[in-house]
Amino acid sequence: MNKLSEVLEKRLGPIALKIGNQRHLLAIRNGITLGMPLIIVGSMFLILGNLPISGYEDWLVANGDLGTWLAKVVDGSFGLMGIVAAFGIAYNYAKGYNVDPASAGIISLSSFIIVTPKMFDADGGAGISYGFLGSKGLFVAIIVSLVSADIFRRFIQKNITIKMPETVPPEVSRSFSALIPAAVIITFWALLIKLLELLGIGNIHDIVMLVLGRPLGILGGSLIGTVIGIMLNSLFWFTGIHGGNIVGSVLNPIYLINTDANRLALQAGKELPNIITSPFMDNFVYIGGGGATLALVIILVGFAKSKQLKTMGNLSLASGIFNINEPIMFGVPVVMNPTLIIPFALAPMVNAVVTYFAMSTGLVSKTVGVAVPWTMPPIISGFLATGGDVKASVLQVALILIDFAIYFGFVKTLDKQLSAEEQGAVDL
Repeated sequence: MNKLSEVLEKRLGPIALKIGNQRHLLAIRNGITLGMPLIIVGSMFLILGNLPISGYEDWLVANGDLGTWLAKVVDGSFGLMGIVAAFGIAYNYAKGYNVDPASAGIISLSSFIIVTPKMFDADGGAGISYGFLGSKGLFVAIIVSLVSADIFRRFIQKNITIKMPETVPPEVSRSFSALIPAAVIITFWALLIKLLELLGIGNIHDIVMLVLGRPLGILGGSLIGTVIGIMLNSLFWFTGIHGGNIVGSVLNPIYLINTDANRLALQAGKELPNIITSPFMDNFVYIGGGGATLALVIILVGFAKSKQLKTMGNLSLASGIFNINEPIMFGVPVVMNPTLIIPFALAPMVNAVVTYFAMSTGLVSKTVGVAVPWTMPPIISGFLATGGDVKASVLQVALILIDFAIYFGFVKTLDKQLSAEEQGAVDL
């Protein structure tokens, strides 16, 4: 086991550091996170519009058509993740190069609107579908923002800008500095969509969804792909690097798209299409944080004899309930601890498999598209994520018990080792 730890530290650690510091992935992660307040607030209104109460929908209609009003709030918050990402990713990418992030974000946002097709109604009125501004446009937003921001920073770094006299206010000077790159970037995207139109290929959203969306959707939406992602997350965490930041940079956009697809299906009264979503991962797989460590904390509090483990369990219990596990990761520690690597990797994978089959067979409702915060304690989070299914809360309790069984033998082995060391120190 010690050799395994050495191999992981030497081989996986450097790779994880490179991936974790990769500018594009950092920009994607931070840019999408910018929209989380809108997603969470929109989820609250989504819950209010879909309470599992008999006659509730009729009550909404009879009282000023409140359902339509609530849906409008959801579409105007949760449904804007694509357009927020178009700005946020470009902003963070430019910020990483110390060039004007606001200008990069605005140019990217304009470019995203340009490449997004208009919809026409029977009266000839034109508009952009909320679908393209939300999850349906997220992959395009990622591509457009990264390309636009990279072109922008190259122009700025090479001083291909309009230079104003020093007496001009800085805000005005920055605006003119962005003029040339803005013209080039916007013209580039405008010419691209015209070329696609002339070739009869279709719009860029359809192309990106065909080339990237479907393959990545299979990866992030399948049980096998999810288990692989969980394993990588655990291995990165084991080396001391935040696995969620690395693996999540790739998979979180897919989980968000799946979450929003369920939200749209719920609003339309259709069957929920996806099992694996952001709430699936946050509230059922990673109970207690990466490695599903809430069960580990419970074992330390109730069964550890080692003073070190007992103390860490007591200190970590409150944060563990809210799925924050850094104290346990670095206090026990779990990081680079060969005794705990197997349960740390196995517990969340088992959680994923059990939850997947519980939802696929209809034993428990699928997550309804509500973005329950990852810090929401279990039992409550399961109830909210599934639109009020009590069986989801029961499932979370069962998962904690399963994780308890997975961790217990390994923790007792570690407990005996540390207790013996502590006793030896006392004898000396």
